Amino acid sequence: MSLPRPLHALTAAAVAVAVTLGTAGLAATAAPAQDLPSADQLKAALLTVNDLGPGYTEAPAGSPSPSPGENPAPVSGCDALSALINQHANASPTPATPHAEVELDGQDGNPVVTENLTAEDPGKLTTDFNTATDALKTCHRITFTADTGDSVTFDVTPITLGDRPDAPAVRLDGTLAGVQLNACIGIERFGTVAMVFGFFQREGSSSQLASMQYRTVVAKVEHTLGTTAGSTTPPAPPATQGTAVAFQ
Repeated sequence: MSLPRPLHALTAAAVAVAVTLGTAGLAATAAPAQDLPSADQLKAALLTVNDLGPGYTEAPAGSPSPSPGENPAPVSGCDALSALINQHANASPTPATPHAEVELDGQDGNPVVTENLTAEDPGKLTTDFNTATDALKTCHRITFTADTGDSVTFDVTPITLGDRPDAPAVRLDGTLAGVQLNACIGIERFGTVAMVFGFFQREGSSSQLASMQYRTVVAKVEHTLGTTAGSTTPPAPPATQGTAVAFQ
């Protein structure tokens, strides 16, 4: 059984939050791109199948779950989050906002783990981060309708995924054709880098695995970029290449 299309639309919602955190590629960034971590540095900080263990595969580059622009997924409820999704449909990244993303799929596409990292001028990032945080905090119930006509309504509740209670995160619960769907979306800041984490599963309700993987994500970003979660201090320059570390 593949991941239901409305849940793919939900992964697009997570990507839409990432868009607000810089990937819309607004040309007027206050800091030159060279003052920010490069896309290659961000890519090195992403999760890999080795970090999550056996049973996961990486989706082909450039093909995390379809965006609303590619497969329209009308949204009702949560006006602020809906606006981000619409923005995503018309957005295009630029070199001014270094970005890297990955989708890791469990067996038969369950669960799906997504991670987006974006580097941006500190002032702009603060504004965008606050916008994304407000979009999540003010969303309580949202309905996605896929291009197939299937729709699912999710109840949205705050959740703590990692060790920082202040890190914005929500849990979404819904059902489709009797199948239980559950997702967690969390965002975090690492100096001039914003992270969006998404965890999506069917026929499950526990957030334990999502929380464990979120901690793995945070630990790897902190180690790779040399800054801590919640910090406004820019990441350290890239270290000399050393032994790879798997975060389990």
